[in-house]
Amino acid sequence: MHRHLNTDITLAIDIGGTNTAFGFVDREGNIITSSTIPTNPNEPADKFFKRLNSEIESLLSIGNKYNLVGVGIGAPNANYFKGTVERPPNLKWGTVNVVEIIKEYYRVPVAITNDANAVAIGELQFGAAKGMKNFIVITLGTGVGGGIVINGELVYGHDGFAGELGHTIYDPNGRECACGRRGCLETYASAGGIKRTVFELLSSSIDESELRNYNYDNLTSKIICEAANRGDKIALKAFDSTSKILGIKLADAVAFTSPEAIILFGGLASAGDILFKATEKYMNMYMLDIFKNKVKLLPSGLSGANSAILGASALIWNELEKPKEISV
Repeated sequence: MHRHLNTDITLAIDIGGTNTAFGFVDREGNIITSSTIPTNPNEPADKFFKRLNSEIESLLSIGNKYNLVGVGIGAPNANYFKGTVERPPNLKWGTVNVVEIIKEYYRVPVAITNDANAVAIGELQFGAAKGMKNFIVITLGTGVGGGIVINGELVYGHDGFAGELGHTIYDPNGRECACGRRGCLETYASAGGIKRTVFELLSSSIDESELRNYNYDNLTSKIICEAANRGDKIALKAFDSTSKILGIKLADAVAFTSPEAIILFGGLASAGDILFKATEKYMNMYMLDIFKNKVKLLPSGLSGANSAILGASALIWNELEKPKEISV
């Protein structure tokens, strides 16, 4: 291929506990094309990647117009150093070397990291954290993840797993978590967490609520959010409870890194002011005095449904600037 005639693009993959998004992204963050498939969390990893590759190939055949230069992947419990996904709590995979699997399909550089870390790099390159040196991204989706940037560099820690803020413990006697422990932030502030809160409130309160019309399997965080915007008492109480717990844990995070901003990303963050105003209130209420009202709480700057794809793409573009650190 003649690079000067073609547009360099990356394949970006965001593996979620429910759905997996993927797409092709150019250097400026323009998404050429994208799609999603169900992750099917009980499916073995090898079957998942065969299914994913088939969908990717049907989405775009790399020809004369494009030059695939790398693959970036965001995934739960991903180890940046080893290229592995290790016992993800919301997937029945065990430990899988995802980079090796992807390189069987594509002979280009591949990088993987925690899905929240990928979003953090996306915010740095394309989103709300442009120009920032110190910030934290919290992803509020099927689970709760964290990506920490200090002095302009993503923090991986000595083993590649730094930033697991969703598995810091709010209540050691609290809700069972998929990780095997109790009371993790993820059990309260994720899409599933707020649903659990709603059902606790429904059983302990006699408030009228449209949410009483739903069984557990049919209720979603989107429905809860819509009900809250209509003034539903149970939905509003659920958001207040979620915001308080999230605010307390964000106050703890600020004490560790003193970030300029905390960026909230993911499905639950789309609730807007109902979540942001209360979370900011509680965060400052429980904050050490020297940090109070210094930390901005911001929505993601990665717009649209494909924002997680931009994070995975930003990861590999960032790595391609350091070519010696990746081998094909």
